[in-house]
Formats: sequence, structure tokens, C-alpha cells
Amino acid sequence: MFVVEESFAGTLEARGFEEALVRLTPPSEVPEVPGQFWKDFIRDTAPEFRKPTIQQLSTFLAPSWRAVCDGAMYVEPRLREILDELHPEVVVEDNVQSFPAIVASGRPWVRIMSCNPLELQDPALPPVFSGYPTDDPAGWAAFREEHRRTHGDLWGEFNEFVVSAGAPPLQDMAFIHESPWLNLSLYPEEADYARSRPLASTWHRLASSVRQEEAPFELPGSLRGEGSLVYLSLGSLGSADVELMNRLTSILARSPHRFVVSMGPLAEQVRLGPNMWGAELLPQPAVLPLVDLVITHGGNNTVTECLHHGKPMVILPLFWDQYDNAQRVQEIGAGIRLAPYEVSDTDLLAAIDGLLADGPLRRRLGELSERIRSRRGTVRAADLIERLAREQAPVAG
Repeated sequence: MFVVEESFAGTLEARGFEEALVRLTPPSEVPEVPGQFWKDFIRDTAPEFRKPTIQQLSTFLAPSWRAVCDGAMYVEPRLREILDELHPEVVVEDNVQSFPAIVASGRPWVRIMSCNPLELQDPALPPVFSGYPTDDPAGWAAFREEHRRTHGDLWGEFNEFVVSAGAPPLQDMAFIHESPWLNLSLYPEEADYARSRPLASTWHRLASSVRQEEAPFELPGSLRGEGSLVYLSLGSLGSADVELMNRLTSILARSPHRFVVSMGPLAEQVRLGPNMWGAELLPQPAVLPLVDLVITHGGNNTVTECLHHGKPMVILPLFWDQYDNAQRVQEIGAGIRLAPYEVSDTDLLAAIDGLLADGPLRRRLGELSERIRSRRGTVRAADLIERLAREQAPVAG
């Protein structure tokens, strides 16, 4: 049973699952499009992405956290209703904020962390959302101080709500609990951070969690030929910034390489060059094995999928944990981080050419891909969740 926001009704049902519908906001007076709130939000706040991450704390991150916390509070009664009706052996959640209905239910529950691992605080590591390097702590303290200034009141309000709903208090400035039963991390060990504080034994690393598409992706005839093939995707939210998308495609039109473009929800406004083909939605896990390089916003799914398939990345981070992913990919030598709004035509094209010409990098990423895929992250996740359902006891590693 999947708990699905109402505007996505039928999405999981089409794949053979049952759905329980919820709302995260009061009903709208006009028909709703799945995910439209966040698409509009990104479009309207895109100018904020030109600012340093420490300035985005007040202008983008705090309003984003306010929205997700408000959603958790609004949906709380409905979630309790669903859990009481279903009596599940296990509840699995993948979110950035707590739902106390789950935590306080007394039922075993699983936390999936599908954001950058800096989400789990550690004093020896850069603060989450900063994009700061791991080997230079200059600026860490100032960022943490600004984070507390801009988010402290909201965290206090949300923590009060969580406790009043019967769940344990949250850790200081954290918006979600660790599960005492089972926690799953998607990040590969080779890309993860060296922590000063070990994680609890209930944390398990999946290395990756990449779905298999039912059908292979067929390259359109216009893209078949010699030379390198590059995939461009800023995600469904990032691609809502049409001005940025068109700037990138105009630069890439001068490249000798071929490009598959994920055009996003405003595809009709995105202009493609003669060396490109694209569509609003693409089956990314089926596309990635075919390409030689990926230009991405640095979303956690795309980054871990690229490592899974051994693809070098040019990362143009826009918001949330994308800066952290971009910085980490550059630190481990799996790609290059560039500023999406400031990067010059010459630097973007040079980064693409340099990564494509790096034979040792391709071999190293190929070996990394083999190791990651051999760990069969999706199978391991299912096994761990089913074990918790059977044993009804914490699953320690």
C-alpha cells in the first residue's frame, strides 16, 4: 500500500499497487497537476539560486522547510487514520521531515535517506546545504549560525508539534527522527564521508537503488551516429527554469557531441539545437547506460544513478542538497562542479570535452559501477524490510 498525494492518484495503481490518498494542503479550487506546487515554487524562486548558499538559507530553504513542515502537520490526522485501518507490519518512509503518526504508532518503521548523507549531522563534516568542501572548515561555523538564525524558530515549532503528537523530541535542528528499527542509506561507500561519530547499528548502506525500466530506451534516428552521447537533465523542478535551460541548450548547440535532453514540464518552451533530441519525460535509468557523460543539477537520484552506471558528471547545482552532491562528486574525482548561471560557454564546453577525453576516469568509474551493481541495493533493501516485518525487532548490521 502506497500513501500517495491526491494529485498523483493512479500513478502507483497503474503499476499494480494499492493507494491510500492524502492531502498535504487544503483542497484547491482549481484542478491540480501532480507536483505543480513545487514546479511553480521553483519557477518563482529561481532568482534566489543565483545567490551563495548561505544567503539561500533565508530566501529559499526556510520557506521550503516551512512548506514541508506545514504539510506534515496538515496530513497527521489522515495518516493516523490510514495506519489504524491497515494495521501494517512495517511502515517505510522516505522524507526529509518527520511524520509523528508513523513514529508514535508503535509499529516498526524504516527511514530511507535518499538525500546527501550530510543530512545526518557531524561536527567534522560541512553543514548540510552549504556545498562547502570537506577539507576547509572556513565558513562552517558561520553557515551553522545562520542556519540556526533562519530555521531555529521553525524547528522549535515543529518539535513541539512532534512531541504533542506522541513522538520523541527531535535532535537539535534536525527535522526527522532516526528509526530505532531500520535505516537505509542510498549513497555508495566510495562517495560517502568519513564521520567522527559512527552511525547506529540500524543503519544499512544500499550502495544504490536504481529501478529497472520495463523496456529499453531506443535512441531516435537523429541521434544515431559517431561521437559521444551526452544526457542533459536538471530534473523536473530545475528544468522549470526555462531561461536557464535555453541558455544551456544554446551553448551545447555549438558542441560536436550529441545530446539527449530531459526537457521537463515546460518542454514546449525549451529550444533544442540540431545536435539534440528531447522530450518532457524520459526513462532516465534506461537512458543512462547509453550515454558517455551526464550534465545534471546534482539531485541525489541522478548522482547515485550515474555512479551506479559509471558515468562522469558535469554538475550545475541549483538548490537543496545539490550543492553538497556537486562538491562531493568533484572531491572524489567523478565529475566537475560548475555554477549554472555564471559558467562561461568556454568553461562548460571544456569541462565536457575534458571528462570525455579522460580514459583513466572512465575506467575507474567503470570499476566503481561494477562494485556498486554487484551489491544489488534494491534486493538488499527488500530483504531488510521483509526481515523487519518477520522479526518485529531492530535490524542491526
